[in-house]
Amino acid sequence: MAGLILLAGAVALGACATPPSDPAARAEFEKTNDPLEPLNREILDFNLFVDRVALKPVAQGYVAVVPQAGRDAVRHFLDNLGEPMVFANNILQGQFERAGDTFARFMLNSMAGLGGVMDLASQNGLEKQSGDFGQTLYTWGVPDGPYIVLPILGPSDPRDAVGMGVDDYVDPWNQLAYIHGYWWTDLVRGAVDGIDQRARNLGTFDELQRNAIDFYAELRSLWRQHRAAVLRHGEPAPIPDLDSLYQDPALPPQAPQTAKK
Repeated sequence: MAGLILLAGAVALGACATPPSDPAARAEFEKTNDPLEPLNREILDFNLFVDRVALKPVAQGYVAVVPQAGRDAVRHFLDNLGEPMVFANNILQGQFERAGDTFARFMLNSMAGLGGVMDLASQNGLEKQSGDFGQTLYTWGVPDGPYIVLPILGPSDPRDAVGMGVDDYVDPWNQLAYIHGYWWTDLVRGAVDGIDQRARNLGTFDELQRNAIDFYAELRSLWRQHRAAVLRHGEPAPIPDLDSLYQDPALPPQAPQTAKK
């Protein structure tokens, strides 16, 4: 899986289109940053087909069979398995306070929460933190690249695609599984996570599909908004320089004008 994600990111990086020279066209290009849109739409159609014939029915059956408390326990367990990678990325980002909270969460939930089935940490004020290698690359100043849609995995960009691959490859649980010949547990874990995530968004996703004029564009916009918040750890976006919004990037910066007497 990691190799597939890394390859997809590399292909997308190599297929970037040249930005148009016209200022208006360039502004629209940078706003969407989606030079692979025709291919992305085809991949999204494939993903929606897989969702319609497999993922959604399985998620509906999961909701029908497993009570809410059981589904919450599964979610807590999966989140706890991911805490070591969250901790590592918090350290790499210099977010030491978040890393400390993540470490405390993992220890408390693993030892007193039955291996993470119970989220005692949240009940005691230790909020779950975000942390992945795509986020780390963002912190290091790596640009995101164009919008891409990955088969099965969905919306992403080259930076996050590479980040997902790195996280998957160096994950300590996956490494232990590979060493002992249980490589398939990574696939099982990913499948269960996908089913649970789909089950938690059955109504929301279906309503979005029904009401969106252009579902592809709507999904792209929502993903970018959500991902931008995750990259900033939920902190507000910086206030833009309003003067730069009206400055043609092809022209040299203008000197500040003084008021006429």
